[in-house]
Amino acid sequence: MILIGNAVISDDIKEQFFVCDLEKCKGACCVEGDSGAPLEDNETDILENIYPIVKDYITEEGRTVIEAQGTWVIDKDGDKCTPTIGDNRECAYALYDNKGILKCGIEQAYLDGKIDFKKPISCHLYPIRITKYDQFDALNYDRWHICDPACSLGSKLGVPIYKFLKDALVRKYGQEWYDELVDEIENK
Repeated sequence: MILIGNAVISDDIKEQFFVCDLEKCKGACCVEGDSGAPLEDNETDILENIYPIVKDYITEEGRTVIEAQGTWVIDKDGDKCTPTIGDNRECAYALYDNKGILKCGIEQAYLDGKIDFKKPISCHLYPIRITKYDQFDALNYDRWHICDPACSLGSKLGVPIYKFLKDALVRKYGQEWYDELVDEIENK
């Protein structure tokens, strides 16, 4: 385990390799799982504010779900998350590209410069999942068979999880925190 600030980071994050391979997985993390993408408290307001723009980037089915359920929901565990289509299928904010790959409508609006919110931090950080405790955050690698192609590609390219997720980790904890993490991993 590595301790940086108030975050406890599992050794897997430095030792395991990972690079998303959307051509192979087709964005399965946007459709698989027990509920939608986990949301932080401040992200619920953001989703409400950006929805008028984002709705033009998602499917009609996604819009119907969001307009019926809201821009975010409470899942069966009592956690805030994005709504899903049908019986826990794809995230309501997801869309399919012309290759059948699931993409994030929020991120597409961000890439087009329409909004300044990239996507929920839980999505940006995946395959890291954060468990929040009173005194610290626990960052763990969420191993899942749907990401086997990402593990293979990461291994082939020699990219550990902490490097693959640099932008997301900096977004969540800041550049100084990330630099301390890299120093701890690479120089100790």
